[in-house]
Amino acid sequence: MIQIGLQGIPPFTGVAMRFGISGALLLGLARARGIRLGVSRRERRLWWVNGLLGFAVAYGAVYWAEQWVPSGLAAVLFAVYPLVVAILAHFFLTSERLHPREVFGILIGFGGTGVIFLEDFGALGGPQVAVGALVLLLSPLASGCATVTVKRWGRGIHPFSIAAVPMLIASGATAILALILERDAGITWNRASILALLYLSVVGSALTFSLYFWLLSQLPAKRLALIAYVIPIIAVGIGVLRGEPFTPLMLTGSALVIFGVALAST
Repeated sequence: MIQIGLQGIPPFTGVAMRFGISGALLLGLARARGIRLGVSRRERRLWWVNGLLGFAVAYGAVYWAEQWVPSGLAAVLFAVYPLVVAILAHFFLTSERLHPREVFGILIGFGGTGVIFLEDFGALGGPQVAVGALVLLLSPLASGCATVTVKRWGRGIHPFSIAAVPMLIASGATAILALILERDAGITWNRASILALLYLSVVGSALTFSLYFWLLSQLPAKRLALIAYVIPIIAVGIGVLRGEPFTPLMLTGSALVIFGVALAST
């Protein structure tokens, strides 16, 4: 969906619009429900950490890199996220020490993601793809740091607060980048770009991150991060429904992902 949006909207402009819409939507819902925001210094500090790392850096890197990086490679690179969260949680969250079984399961899930998109790697080539891949690695690193920070210091803070205001901070930060780097880039408003922006804003951000941060308050961070391995399987399923072939590599990779997630979460 990000790549569809990039066909009409430049990357940093797209991030700014996406999180501006989703942040405003959640902020309106919070006020309508009478949820008080920013009542403590700890909460306000989390806004900046999550806004800059979890949204601005993480999604700015993804949007910019996916101008050249194939979606399959992007999925494999972001699959580093569960491993980053698990390692950080081991050192900074006393209740989430890693066990060898969990490490083994995470690595199997990562390998399964690679197998699913193995055929896509034939599309690689050129220095822009290599640079884009390196930049995209910033996304799981920044997201992992933000997730563990929110898990450690976000106790008792409403998910709307952890999502809404940081999204608006990210929107402002990426809007500044867009004004500097994309001043001469035009925006093509068509049905595909508008629908992609609305979907990513409402479903892919406002709804998804509200649920994610609520779940983060209930579940171990290292276990919730395994959701990154489920996304490729969903993508494969959607592709099959659209008439794309379901290859033996996809079947093998999906089985590895499911086994790895089960092993790491039991």
